[in-house]
Amino acid sequence: MNSRQTIGALVIAAFLCVSPPSSFAEPPIQLDPLLEQAEQERIEAIARAIPSAVSVFVPGGAGGGSGVLISPDGYALTNFHVTSPAGTYMRCGLSDGNIYDAVIVGIDPVGDLALIRLLGRTDFPYAELGSSRSAHAGDWCMVIGNPFLLASNLQPTVTWGILSGVGRYQYPSGTLLEYGDCLQTDASINPGNSGGPIYDAQGRLLGIVGRASFEKRGRVNVGVGYAISINQAKNFLGYLHSGRIVDHATLGATAVTDPDGGVSVSNILESSDAYRRGLRYSAEILEVDGRVVQTANDLQKVLATFPNRWRVKLRYRLEGETQQTLVRLMSVHREDELLEKMAGALPPPPPRKPEGDEKEDEGDDESDEEDREEPKKIPTLRKVPAAKDQVPKIVKDQLVERKGYANYHFNLVQQDRFISAVRDQFPGGQEGDDVAWVIEAETDSDQPQPALIRVTSGTMALLVGDRPIEADTKAELYDGVSARSIAGMLPALDAWRRMISNGPKKFGESFYLGSMPLGGERPLRDCIVGIDGELEVRWLSHPESQLIEAIEVFADRDEDPAELWLFREDGENSMPTILELRYGLEPVLRLRVKKWEMVPESELEKRDDAKSKQREENA
Repeated sequence: MNSRQTIGALVIAAFLCVSPPSSFAEPPIQLDPLLEQAEQERIEAIARAIPSAVSVFVPGGAGGGSGVLISPDGYALTNFHVTSPAGTYMRCGLSDGNIYDAVIVGIDPVGDLALIRLLGRTDFPYAELGSSRSAHAGDWCMVIGNPFLLASNLQPTVTWGILSGVGRYQYPSGTLLEYGDCLQTDASINPGNSGGPIYDAQGRLLGIVGRASFEKRGRVNVGVGYAISINQAKNFLGYLHSGRIVDHATLGATAVTDPDGGVSVSNILESSDAYRRGLRYSAEILEVDGRVVQTANDLQKVLATFPNRWRVKLRYRLEGETQQTLVRLMSVHREDELLEKMAGALPPPPPRKPEGDEKEDEGDDESDEEDREEPKKIPTLRKVPAAKDQVPKIVKDQLVERKGYANYHFNLVQQDRFISAVRDQFPGGQEGDDVAWVIEAETDSDQPQPALIRVTSGTMALLVGDRPIEADTKAELYDGVSARSIAGMLPALDAWRRMISNGPKKFGESFYLGSMPLGGERPLRDCIVGIDGELEVRWLSHPESQLIEAIEVFADRDEDPAELWLFREDGENSMPTILELRYGLEPVLRLRVKKWEMVPESELEKRDDAKSKQREENA
């Protein structure tokens, strides 16, 4: 550039620096107030959501992902495929810059969900759970997480977009990692976002991010990502809190889409509860759990959101007649089959770094270093998989290994909670008490008949009118349930009485199953299972009051159980006032309780002796 050009450039620059005359001044841009409000709401929603997002790091520095806190005591949801390389122990970071030890709680390998617990606090920030059923395509949403493990400074990535679709279905790998009724979004999702939250525009949790369609473009987002719906996660939360390796449900029947529309049964197991409830080949399935199904894909999408052993409403049409019923769902896998498939699907453990190598993993090697901040060193991040001698004590204290469980410790916690609540419902109900139950009642009918129930450690007796029934052995109790007789009330009451006295650890093989509908209705009830010889007993209690509302006794999984339903006319009174025995959907006996005594067996024997002596004297 010559001197003349230089001078010209300086003149132009000086002219541009001088403020133009007021007559030429542009007024400041005024945004529409609605736009300003929308922008402010988005900023506030992101600020509310970020604290609950979790960065998950696999011990050993060999990977990780994302998660989201759902309770102040540290429970967080993530993907099964995020936690599986770590096993039972991982490190988790929050946007406040702190690192926390975390322990596995329960896993769902079929639905790609896992529940973990961050340790060290009782006041964690947590997400407000939304409803994915109320979400629609086109709704604004945001994804917060740790793509490519870029959050080495513990500040998560936020991407914004819309829900591209709802009610999508992503086929499983074999029978694992099935995404039923999931959400689709164009908000950027990449490796490392897995397990993290997708929120609505108000910052409420809509689902757990897990999959994306990368196709041939490599592992880089192309605007098609999927998230497990939060409503499905809610269905499984109780099961995950059980510490078990949980399975999904099947109807026990297959279905096809009819050429003219509708879903018809193409095959059905005669051992299924659906068959017992009248479902047959060629029947048209109309609704499941209150949701209309119009294609076979719709049916599978709905069934994929249920745990096994749930009982849900089913509406179908057969030979022109519409039926409404309740169906107990079967398991997708046999008991050991799921463990075998899961073990085969687990990725190899993180590689062990050479001793003395103190370099921290800084994320994906292929990420653009120029676009990243200087990584923040993660204190005490483990260099090797979580071997027993390297797991922190705070984790060891909440970790118990047992076959069929991700972490049996949390099942024991639920069992303790259950038995404590049950004993509180009965005056004097304590461990080891040898107490008999004497229940005076009458049939709840137009012409009441007197009824008397006695349950002791030796014998059980039921007298209704002039029909006496006694049972001294477990075989007689089994036969009573199998025969669908009114004697099915006795093993339910006896198991209840012995559970209070013995507790879950001495009752037999007992475990917390999770939460499920009662009679197809919500709220979900907590369910404890106890195995008593050949009988399987389930106690279903209300999640808030912890009052037992039903006891189910199975003599055979392929038969209807004896169901003892407990009704209370006074909500404040923990003692039942109505006892109703059902098989399937049919009530066979309904009693109104007049008096419920809990008497030490020694005192009951004295009473019986006194009555016998009185009868002899009167004779």
